[in-house]
Amino acid sequence: MKQRPSGVDWAQVLSRTFDFDVLACVRCGGRRRLLAYVKQAGAVRAILEHLGLPTAGASLTPAPAPPQAAWC
Repeated sequence: MKQRPSGVDWAQVLSRTFDFDVLACVRCGGRRRLLAYVKQAGAVRAILEHLGLPTAGASLTPAPAPPQAAWC
């Protein structure tokens, strides 16, 4: 079964959500081209390591408890 492309691509979704065109070059205003999607974790890790970027996700701290009323 052949999949149909969705009516809205990811760049349009991000533009609508954040009011920012992710394919517009900030230097010249030209249009960027998407060259590839990297989906495999090993490939992503290898690219990040080659670029000297962190490979571990950000550590999250638990949210603080809600404030307690003085009469509780």
